[in-house]
Amino acid sequence: MVAIDISGVEYRYGDHKAVDGISLTVEKGEFFALLGPNGAGKTTLLNMLMTVTHPSAGHITIAGQNAVTETAQVRRSLGVVFQDPALDDRLTAAENLQIHTVLYALPRSGRADAVAQALQWASLEAARGKPVRSFSGGMKRRLELARALMHEPQILLLDEPTIGLDPQGRRHLWERIASLRQRGMTVLMTTHNLAEAELCDRVGIIDQGKLVAVGVPRDLIEAHGGGPGATLEDVFIALTGKQLFDESATGRDLMVGFAKRGGEHTR
Repeated sequence: MVAIDISGVEYRYGDHKAVDGISLTVEKGEFFALLGPNGAGKTTLLNMLMTVTHPSAGHITIAGQNAVTETAQVRRSLGVVFQDPALDDRLTAAENLQIHTVLYALPRSGRADAVAQALQWASLEAARGKPVRSFSGGMKRRLELARALMHEPQILLLDEPTIGLDPQGRRHLWERIASLRQRGMTVLMTTHNLAEAELCDRVGIIDQGKLVAVGVPRDLIEAHGGGPGATLEDVFIALTGKQLFDESATGRDLMVGFAKRGGEHTR
């Protein structure tokens, strides 16, 4: 079953095509990574999936709903974690979650339990009454992820979810994402971390607004890596002529917990 269907999508800024004729499907339960250098168009594409902007041409369907004409239904199907923190630092962890229960019209009688469950899932019960400004980067990311899941979305969109996190923060975040993967949730993320991308089901590489390659990481490496010992970085350089720089990347060892918990789903 298709969770995300992108067909011939374009997005123009004047005469410039930030997204140029992209077609892509993401299956239900799939973990899909979008890679691309800065300015390649991946954030613009993600914004269209979020219904923040509408395509200049083409069609997008999310969970069977048209992303332009059925925006409200699409948004209810999505959980989103943005690259930049979207929490109110002045409020406590619990208060940030309570706002989400109202925005997504969760039943009033179940809101307190929903907040408690989200805090437990994020391992933040002891910090429920503390202002978010006192949290580490990893704690904020876990809170954002827990908040994005409170309305039980079908699809999770992650924009550079681990950027800026220290090794411990990354590990804790991926442990939680791995648990979602085991539950069969559809996840689409953008990332600059190639070690993370290699453990996804499939990878799409975007350059200059075009989707230049899509496939299972090991298949892309065999086809474009250039020989034994090649990595996804070699594929990326071969296809785009650029290096993908992740200022906070810390190596494959950070992905061990993720691989052990969710790796059996990687094709």
